[in-house]
Amino acid sequence: MLKILKYLKKSAAAIIFVVLLLLIQAYCDLALPQYMSNIVNIGIQQGGITSIVPEKITVEDMENLQLFMNEDDIKLVNDNYDKEENILSINSEIDKNTADNLEEAFTNPELINSIINMVQSGEINADNDAYRSSNKLGEMMNTLPKGKSFYDILKILPAEQRDYIVDEMIKAVDEYKSLGKDNVKQLVINDVQKILEHAGVDTGSLQMSYLYSAGLLMLLYALIIAFCTILTTLLGARIGSGLARDLRSTVYEKVLRFSSKEINQFSNASLITRCTNDIQQIQMVIIMILRMVLYAPILGIGALFKVLGTNQSMAWIIGLAVGVILLLIFVLMGIAMPKFTKLQKLIDRINLVSREILTGLPVIRAFSREKHEEERFDTANKNQMKTNLFVTRLMAMMMPVMMLVMNGVSVLIIWVGAAHIDAGDMQVGDIMAYIQYTMQIIMSFLMLSMMSIMLPRAIVSANRVSEVLDTEISITNPSKKEIKSFDKNKTGIVEFKNVSFKYPGASENVISNITFTAKPGETTAIIGSTGSGKSTLVNLIPRFYDVTEGEVIVNGVNVKNVNLGELRDKIGYVPQKGFLFSGTIGSNIAYSNKNMSQEQIEKAAEIAQAQEFIESKYDTYDNEISQGGTNVSGGQRQRLSIARAIAKNPDIYIFDDSFSALDYKTDAALRKALNSYTENSTVIIVAQRISTVLRAEQIIVLDNGEIAGTGTHKELLENCEVYKQIASSQLSKEELE
Repeated sequence: MLKILKYLKKSAAAIIFVVLLLLIQAYCDLALPQYMSNIVNIGIQQGGITSIVPEKITVEDMENLQLFMNEDDIKLVNDNYDKEENILSINSEIDKNTADNLEEAFTNPELINSIINMVQSGEINADNDAYRSSNKLGEMMNTLPKGKSFYDILKILPAEQRDYIVDEMIKAVDEYKSLGKDNVKQLVINDVQKILEHAGVDTGSLQMSYLYSAGLLMLLYALIIAFCTILTTLLGARIGSGLARDLRSTVYEKVLRFSSKEINQFSNASLITRCTNDIQQIQMVIIMILRMVLYAPILGIGALFKVLGTNQSMAWIIGLAVGVILLLIFVLMGIAMPKFTKLQKLIDRINLVSREILTGLPVIRAFSREKHEEERFDTANKNQMKTNLFVTRLMAMMMPVMMLVMNGVSVLIIWVGAAHIDAGDMQVGDIMAYIQYTMQIIMSFLMLSMMSIMLPRAIVSANRVSEVLDTEISITNPSKKEIKSFDKNKTGIVEFKNVSFKYPGASENVISNITFTAKPGETTAIIGSTGSGKSTLVNLIPRFYDVTEGEVIVNGVNVKNVNLGELRDKIGYVPQKGFLFSGTIGSNIAYSNKNMSQEQIEKAAEIAQAQEFIESKYDTYDNEISQGGTNVSGGQRQRLSIARAIAKNPDIYIFDDSFSALDYKTDAALRKALNSYTENSTVIIVAQRISTVLRAEQIIVLDNGEIAGTGTHKELLENCEVYKQIASSQLSKEELE
């Protein structure tokens, strides 16, 4: 997989930008639960009041509160409030440290004031055991005269008695401070609200203002998240598609340079799967990595810090959830990985069977084997379906299990969190935020678990693509030091010097000790029984294979020491099985040169005896040819293949049994036209029919991979028993004489 990732270098800038977008998205995602918590805790429960330090307060209320402040606190308060008539307003330029000190200074007075108000209103009384500290205050207040304000009475008391009562009140509320800062704030917030109302502040508008501002900020963050998600998805798709494009191009270019040895190593069906399905799997997982794998740890780690900042005592719940998910992921990977490897091989198998059936359809119909081939395809299809179903069910099972974990964790948090709320350690909004952050952590692992299903298949695909890219090509261009240029004085001369060859992995030679020379202006024919090595011999000239022993020399240079492109430019090759490309008749003939003139195309068709049937077509040279040339006959396909080689006008022509589909009349006319056109070129013909090679200047007879005789037709009839037997089987006694 790492070898494949190097193709992402071109997209490095885009990937960095995607990471930045993911960081922004994660920041916004992590901010939303806190804003939700604030809306519940501050906006609803606290009426939009963020601090117990009142922004505005009447002089009377301030004097009442200062009864329970020490001198330092009174000085701090007086220094940070500005007086305007009967209203005191807090200085807007105070720093955070001063704000914290002010909050500390107001805590005891507001807590005492809140309890006094509740006692006076009858909300708590001396019989209420739930408020032990306030009961002491209640008992104390019950000893004072009735019908007057507590503060009025307190102010007229002697200083010694007043100080005693104040000290006792402060001691009585110390138990409340152990509930925590947030819970104390919840207790005194009603008192702060009344203080603000006394000072003329519209607390209803204050609450709505807070809710609107918090809601708008949440909406803004949601819009930023949507924007980042859309842009990340677009960039991820672009990066993934670019990687797939580059990989396909690289693999395709590599396959084009494969010799027959490498092609046979993989098979055509497997190479097609690797260029399409495997690369598609890699593309999908790269997009998922950019969207999920990179985002999951950013979100998960951020949410973990937020959770620990909210309440560390419930961190074990997160650990439990993560442990269960990790166990599930490891089990899934252990089961899925072998199946994904098998799945890609089964796709190869379907491609192979499909290709064979479609290619061999005429043979299948001729032998009435349709049912057998249907069963063969059905077997391959069902095997792939069963494996695919297994993997799909595995993925389908993962989601409900993950949801069970998520919902179970939510219930556990609420259950444990309820005890913390009862103890005063947390607020309702904090529990809601805690659940959200925990879900974000679990979702991060859920994203990774989804990747744990997709990643193994992508790794298998990446390894299969890497196999193609890492395969050493057996037939390559020589190094710059070894490369040589053709000898212009030996143009068209082909020499075989003691050449032997065996296929890769074979134990015996296909051809052995072959030596001959083919010259310009002459036709060299190669004839022999089936399997004698005729096609193998001519395939060594353009280096479709490399010789095992000896040398093949073209234009005075060993073919191993020249550039492959230059070598093949000198050769016009017509394979044993004529193959045409999708396009037109004209584009197939002009395959060697897209800028070929119409005159050259028509001349080549005329020599190949193809002009008559071409001109009978409605669009003549613009007539469409289907893939493989399936919409023309075998003879027409062969003549067009010959025309394609003639149009190239090379130094050397190789016809590998290319006249077998032609009738005798067309064969004779074609060879006659060819002889006059190629009088300065070297012509090498592989043939089965004696009539095709009768007038060749040199006939090489192969028998079991060795030369049984060399000479003209007459010479071989006299000197070569193998040739005589072939000729006797095809010609009458009169024709032989």
